Amino acid sequence: MADPAAQTPSPLVIPDDVAQNFPELLALIRGSESMNNEERQYWITILPVMTPDQIQNLQSILLNERDQLKAIDTKYAQEIEKIGEPADTGPSEEEQKKRRDARREQEEKNRQQEEENADKLLDQIEGV
Repeated sequence: MADPAAQTPSPLVIPDDVAQNFPELLALIRGSESMNNEERQYWITILPVMTPDQIQNLQSILLNERDQLKAIDTKYAQEIEKIGEPADTGPSEEEQKKRRDARREQEEKNRQQEEENADKLLDQIEGV
């Protein structure tokens, strides 16, 4: 596919006679995701000198591209609907907060237990 950034720099120059004679083909050229603006301008410029067979082939190619991209989009939209929500990206912010709070609470209990154990040990040592 063409680079999207390369599609925006220059506007297309479309002669009036081309716009009048090939409106459907111009819409396909503009909508093509496989061309950048330089390539679009090339096709617009040579349209008046193309044979009817060449014009038909170009139109067929562009219609096929459009239809295939629509089919792909439809397929993926259906798959996303089947899946439902997007894949879980991990615990939510609320879940993370609950886990942090639980961890802090457990650490505080452990700290108090260690202090009690240390006090008991000191009492035992002093008692000897």
